[in-house]
Amino acid sequence: MPDPALLVLVLVVILGIAFAFVNGFHDTANAIATAVATRVLSPLQAVVMAGALNFVGALTGTAVATTVGKGLIPPGQTTQLLVISALISAIGWDLVTWYYGIPSSSSHALVFSIVGAGVGAVGWRAIEIEGIAKVLEGLALSPVFGFAAAFVVMAILLWLFARRRPQLVSNIFGRLQILSAAFMAYSHGNNDTQKTMGVITMALASYYGWGTKQWQVPLWVILVSAGAMGLGTMIGGWRIIRTMGLKMVELRPIHGFAAETAAAAVITTASHFGIPVSTTHVIAPSIMGVGATRRLSAVRWGVAGRMVAAWVVTIPACLILGALVYVILSHITGAR
Repeated sequence: MPDPALLVLVLVVILGIAFAFVNGFHDTANAIATAVATRVLSPLQAVVMAGALNFVGALTGTAVATTVGKGLIPPGQTTQLLVISALISAIGWDLVTWYYGIPSSSSHALVFSIVGAGVGAVGWRAIEIEGIAKVLEGLALSPVFGFAAAFVVMAILLWLFARRRPQLVSNIFGRLQILSAAFMAYSHGNNDTQKTMGVITMALASYYGWGTKQWQVPLWVILVSAGAMGLGTMIGGWRIIRTMGLKMVELRPIHGFAAETAAAAVITTASHFGIPVSTTHVIAPSIMGVGATRRLSAVRWGVAGRMVAAWVVTIPACLILGALVYVILSHITGAR
């Protein structure tokens, strides 16, 4: 007879893969929306490139996975039920926001679902304050850095190319934006895919009894997580692409290049320091920063405001949802 605990572990892995897939068509679209909006790449070319570069980016580090997997809840406090509850909460929130075309943060949906499930399991004493502080730093600072970096990059480019013919500028940056879009997709894989790796490794640590010293992300987890997110990218994401690339500000190749380069630089830097940030949180302010170099009215602040509202709501909603799912499942299963 199969080991029940092993079956639960398999369920967790399946849910983790499902989250990566949902994240792919929910979040990765943010990484390619500007390239589609400027018509530098066709939607098909963009999603294929994003899927491939997302996979490559996922192979280049595990610092963020470590923060998510053992920096929020100590390994000794982690249970399979906690991980399952967090994944159900995050997937549910992602699907609701995807359905309505709201580019909310899959990253913070997962992080705060984990925290909420942890609180539901053993209370606030289970939470690693240092890990939460790192997440909140990324939450607060990454949009500011994205906006500022894109504004500066765009201002420099406008100064350098002010006397060039518009058609020549579009031709130059039409080629360069392919590189910046690739950099953006890579940086997304480098940060976002690691969150799925972290949560699956949480379940493995619980099953095998790993302590802090034994905790590490297996290679198969890296490959499976990257593959699932890449597949999700190639199947969905068009609702978010319309909001991010077409509704917020009118973009040309030079604007797309500036926004993507600035955002990718911010995300890659955060990944190096193990800070889980949201691609949405960075690319959206980067697009606004680019638009603001022309005039503040060039940015459709109403769309941006609705996105900010969604980001703010995500944190308490997923805290409550994660805890609620845990309490319901613990009553149904009798497990803790």
